[in-house]
Amino acid sequence: MAVVPAPQRGRQPSLAQLRAFAAVAEHLHFRDAAAAIGMSQPALSGAVSALEEVLGVQLVERTTRKVLLSPAGERLAERAAAVLRAVGALLDEAEAVRAPFTGILRLGVIPTVAPYLLPAVLRLAQERYPELDLQVHEEQTASLLDGLAAGRLDLLLLAVPLGQPAVTELPLFDEDFVLVTQDGHPLAGRRDLPRDALRELPLLLLDEGHCLRDQALDICREAGRTDGIPATTTAAGLSTLVQLVAGGLGVTLLPRTAVRVETDRGGRLATARFESPAPSRRIALAMRTGAARGEEFAAFAQALREALRDLPVRVAAPRSAPEPAPARRPVPRPRADAVTRRAGPPAG
Repeated sequence: MAVVPAPQRGRQPSLAQLRAFAAVAEHLHFRDAAAAIGMSQPALSGAVSALEEVLGVQLVERTTRKVLLSPAGERLAERAAAVLRAVGALLDEAEAVRAPFTGILRLGVIPTVAPYLLPAVLRLAQERYPELDLQVHEEQTASLLDGLAAGRLDLLLLAVPLGQPAVTELPLFDEDFVLVTQDGHPLAGRRDLPRDALRELPLLLLDEGHCLRDQALDICREAGRTDGIPATTTAAGLSTLVQLVAGGLGVTLLPRTAVRVETDRGGRLATARFESPAPSRRIALAMRTGAARGEEFAAFAQALREALRDLPVRVAAPRSAPEPAPARRPVPRPRADAVTRRAGPPAG
């Protein structure tokens, strides 16, 4: 049994010790924790031991194969994480006061937006905000919201509404959905397609977890599609989905910003437009309500609206002041339904 000395009076934990312990609590592995925070494994182990001495409690149980949190470690891990979040908020506040559009901006983007909007976002950042260190994280919506709440991300670019009271949405634009078919399909080229055409079509969708899948299913339900007509899920990304359409396996729905990129890849593809009002989605920036850099993010949203005017979208009017997004009434849906990158060329 490990012997932990009595707490050392007058001493307080250092941020390095708390950061080391929080990493171990998250990864339960010294090597992985050290790699996650850029610290050597011996230094991390020493920092955790030093924290145990300062607090006078054993935080972890070290074995030859794995690391376990002690009961005290379980209780104090969240406290340590909360302290680190508070320190991060302090630094963000100081950075925002010192100079807007400088320092690090950690932007989270959903996969069905990233390849089509990132060129405009990156160009805007490079040309108008050269002192801004933009870091891009491509993840699904649930992961992005977790990262925003935990302080791992600063700003999100995704489909809304989110129905999150602690998140403020800054609408950018609305875009219509387009039906993508194989060339020669009876519906190819239509410009007045009724929504009820979706009732009997062999629809291909993204995997579970993608918000675009849920949006497509909502559109189908509005069109009167019954649960008895299968909507086959066969792709993890829009590029694969479109190639399956080109191969004759079915049809799919794409947002208009994705149509040119995906259909220009080759293959026997055609599109059909819905009659007005066409099914659509709204894309917005999202930030923590009351974020220290709120005014900066609102200005960034307005600059981005201007940069996106050449896309086939309906740009949203700016709000006079950011407001929390209203909670959305949940829509019943059937039960069956991260990659981190530095700013650079967008990935599919």
